[in-house]
Amino acid sequence: MRQDRPVFEFELHAREGRARTASFTTPHGTVQTPMFMPVGTQGSVKGISPQELKDIGSQMILGNTYHLMLRPGPELVAAHGGLPGFTAYPGPFLTDSGGFQVMSLGHMRKITEEGVTFKSHLDGSKVLLTPERSMAVQEALGADVIMAFDECPPFPAEPEYIRRSLERTVRWLERCEAARTRRDQALFAIVQGGIHPELRELSLEKTLPFGTLGFAIGGLAVGESKEEMFPAVAFTAERLPEHKPRYLMGVGHPEDLIAGIALGVDMFDCVYPTRTGRFGYALTDRGRLNMNSSAPRQQLEPIDPDCDCYACRHYTRAYLAHLVRAEEMLAPRMLSLHNLRYLHRLVERARLAIARGEFSAWALTWAEQYFPKGIPDWFRGAVEQGQRSMHHVSEAT
Repeated sequence: MRQDRPVFEFELHAREGRARTASFTTPHGTVQTPMFMPVGTQGSVKGISPQELKDIGSQMILGNTYHLMLRPGPELVAAHGGLPGFTAYPGPFLTDSGGFQVMSLGHMRKITEEGVTFKSHLDGSKVLLTPERSMAVQEALGADVIMAFDECPPFPAEPEYIRRSLERTVRWLERCEAARTRRDQALFAIVQGGIHPELRELSLEKTLPFGTLGFAIGGLAVGESKEEMFPAVAFTAERLPEHKPRYLMGVGHPEDLIAGIALGVDMFDCVYPTRTGRFGYALTDRGRLNMNSSAPRQQLEPIDPDCDCYACRHYTRAYLAHLVRAEEMLAPRMLSLHNLRYLHRLVERARLAIARGEFSAWALTWAEQYFPKGIPDWFRGAVEQGQRSMHHVSEAT
């Protein structure tokens, strides 16, 4: 396999059980993990400016290959010097390969060995996305981290379908490796297998030998329960290389971040904080606050007195609830800004707890507030499993 220049470095700093902190150096800056990545599907995190993203502690932004390929086109993005120049966000980017759309646009696509033919959601035209095309588009987009083109199977799916899918994903990974030309982008392979340990094991066996600079846990958070998802996360994460970043794709609920961190995950992304903000919800340590409900309308305190975001420093719950009811544009912007800052603060607190050797105790204390009716077994199990000695650690190169 080809070896990338030493422009990327992943350095572990602290560990408690499987939870760990690290720094991940990329061409556009060094990020601290564990971290949450805001999603900018179209090259923009909805309603939030690049300066605001920097102010709230965003470290890496996610863009989407499929959507940016259709509009505005990779050539225009490349003419701006890639996503940092196009978006005016100077930090690192990660681009999804388009593999998620293979699932989410299942009614508008056809899968063959060559690739996936989509019916464009913009104009109905046919678009072929292959491993080679995905690599070419991601190279034009200029992200620091690029994802191998894969198929994300839906849930539920028959085990035999998942097996065929993951084996094709491995063949596509080989084509991605052969097609890429830029050595200043870190290619991450994606481990599939649904919620089935034997299929996860097969995917790991076939994927780890590629020795990519990082590995993603794919095929989860697609409809399965948390009781089904987190055993699959635990099984996969403990078998990934110790000294490479691990990325749990499409996961961003607060409780999921903490459970994933406990199991050794380093990177997360999700539209959840901004989508939730647009629906009128604010994230807090005590769960989601519904700004459409009657209670916040008379409350003169901020969403969260411990939060340092612009919304919490300047506005009361009553004012924000008024904006939500009046359908003012400022409401979804401020709630999205707060929700992103909340998740960034959450992983910052997790990093500090790991560094102090207090992560497990901190996670359970947090959960006692977040789950007032009792900590779910799946969450407690993830934290406790993360404290056990590590096994099956691979040293793929």
